[in-house]
Amino acid sequence: MALSQLKGLLDDLTPAAYRQPFGAAGRHTLGKHVRHIIDHYDALLGGLEAGGTSLDYEHRRRDEVLEQWPARAAQRVTDIEAALLALADQTPPASLALAYPVGEEPLALPTSLARELAFLTSHTIHHMAILGLLAEPLGLALPESFGVHPSTLRHWRREALPVMAEGA
Repeated sequence: MALSQLKGLLDDLTPAAYRQPFGAAGRHTLGKHVRHIIDHYDALLGGLEAGGTSLDYEHRRRDEVLEQWPARAAQRVTDIEAALLALADQTPPASLALAYPVGEEPLALPTSLARELAFLTSHTIHHMAILGLLAEPLGLALPESFGVHPSTLRHWRREALPVMAEGA
C-alpha cells in the first residue's frame, strides 16, 4: 500500500515541485526523499539478485535522475512493486546477512527477507511522512493515511470506536 500511495504522489507532481528545495540550507526535496526510498528497495533487490546472502544499505546507487524526474521515479516504483510481487513466488534465501556499519568493518547481522521487508515498509512510511510535510506548502492534497504506519491507523480506528458508539 505504501508504494502505491507513493506512486500516486509521484503521478501528481511536476518536476518543479519535485525539485523544490526546503529547509534552511535547501537540502531537502521531495525527489531526494523518494530517491532515498527507492535506493533502499534497490539495495534489497540487488542483494537478492547477487546471490541472496548479503544486503548492504550503505552502498546505495543514489541515482540523481530519480530525484529530478518524478515520472522516472514512478516507473522505478512500478518496477519495484513488480519485483516484490515476483518474490512471493520464490523460496526466500535460507540465510541472509545485513552489513551494518560499525567502525571500519561492517558487522554481518543475521536477518531474513521477511524482516527486511518489514524494515523497508517502516522506512518507506517514515520518509513518506516527511514527504507529506514537504507537500503541504505546495498545496498537494494527500490521503489522511499517507505516511502513517498501519499500527497508527489501527490505533486511530480503535480510538474512534468509542466516539462513534456515543454518537449512535
